Amino acid sequence: MSPLATTVLRERDAVAALAPAWVDLWRRSPSATPFQSPAWLLPWWDSFAPGTLRVVTVHRGDRLVALAPLYREAPAEARPEGHAPRRLLPIGLGTTDYLDVLIEPDTPDAAPRLVGAAAADRDWDEWELTDLAPGAAATTLPVPPGCTETMDEAAPCPVLALPASADEVAAALPPRKRRAIRMDRNRASRRGAVEIITARDRDEAARLLSALITLHQARWTARGEPGVFADARVRDFHERALPGLLAAGLVRLDAVIIAGAVAAVMVQLVDRHRRYAYLAGFDAAFAYESPGTLLFAAALEDAVRAGAREFHFLRGDEPYKRGWGAVVTHSRRRLFRRTETQA
Repeated sequence: MSPLATTVLRERDAVAALAPAWVDLWRRSPSATPFQSPAWLLPWWDSFAPGTLRVVTVHRGDRLVALAPLYREAPAEARPEGHAPRRLLPIGLGTTDYLDVLIEPDTPDAAPRLVGAAAADRDWDEWELTDLAPGAAATTLPVPPGCTETMDEAAPCPVLALPASADEVAAALPPRKRRAIRMDRNRASRRGAVEIITARDRDEAARLLSALITLHQARWTARGEPGVFADARVRDFHERALPGLLAAGLVRLDAVIIAGAVAAVMVQLVDRHRRYAYLAGFDAAFAYESPGTLLFAAALEDAVRAGAREFHFLRGDEPYKRGWGAVVTHSRRRLFRRTETQA
């Protein structure tokens, strides 16, 4: 058997060239979510690039068996006395609900090599691994030499267990939610023709994404708050990521059309057994009809038909998520801290 070899990639082109092997490793990693795919993380880097790349890889021969998509937070110069810690962080931080590393299950000895290569760079004081879903590979990483560890809860992430059949979805929901769905469908039908559409190609997906951004931003503006799309980099990231996610089959955009108008749009990420309700936008003019309820009801039924077993509402413990019967789980945060001053 070939020995393990580690490399730290520091250039964007070198990381991009790794994408085919990265995708293969992602597919072999049972805990991986779409958020760990290069289709998500490479566009994130292109839009934000908030430091210097430190993508750690472990190979056995030509086979990629572990990958940690990291970056060293800017600035890179030496830390003045009393300055904030120099941090090693996961690519995707902020806009990504589940962060993680990738480790091939049949190569557990890759984990200490991954950690050792990351720790060999002496220009960081803290290595943060946050927003780790239950079962994330990063929860099993050994503590780097010369470091201490803290672990705590990061964020509530409600998850709804799905039934085996789409015919069972309604019966699996709380009675109050079943009544709300019936009422909102009736209200919407009285307003006009109701249609739920799914983007079937790149152009239609781009149009729905643009509509979502407009609806989402309008809602936050009405509240007197900036909203996530006030940062132009966030919009740039989603527009960059969309084609690759579509090509990989990792994203789905749905919309509710009422009386010919787009009343709500939702972006879901998709993998083998789970759906992730990432972002949605609703037109306040249709508040009485609750198009979001119609959109989520359709999403649950479609997820079950596709074989999904879990529906993730992602970060945040908003009451509407519990209203669907979701159970709150928590992501985790691990922090490795150097125990001695580094040069």
